[in-house]
Amino acid sequence: MPNIASLLKAEIVRLARKELRSQTETLRKSLSASRAEVVGLKRRVSELERAVRQAQRKGPRVVTGDAPPKPDVVGKERLRFRAAGLANNRKRLGLSAADFGVLVGASGQSVYAWEQGKARPRGRHLAAIASLRGIGKREAAARLAAAKTKP
Repeated sequence: MPNIASLLKAEIVRLARKELRSQTETLRKSLSASRAEVVGLKRRVSELERAVRQAQRKGPRVVTGDAPPKPDVVGKERLRFRAAGLANNRKRLGLSAADFGVLVGASGQSVYAWEQGKARPRGRHLAAIASLRGIGKREAAARLAAAKTKP
């Protein structure tokens, strides 16, 4: 038969473990949240460092005289560009890359490069692409016919 001291000791150990488990559970949750936050902060720092390196590679721009307005800004509105959006718009209008290039003043190869994200259109092309966003197939065909008849 076990003596009372060993039973008392076993019960105290059991209760102590139970209490420790409840106390450490909140610490584990807090630690997990902190680790997730650290990972997010590391990712953000990495992105910012990459942006700084890219900005340093481009170097400071020296402008002499009157600077022309930024080409991809029309009025006060900055023109947005998405490669997938360009491809969808071209397909929606039913135009080949060459025909779309005629409308925006570029080659078909340039249009393909823009759609694949290998290149980004310049300001004058962005303005032309933006003007094609809200038109339909008939209007696009009419503009294409007019562009092809110009000398």
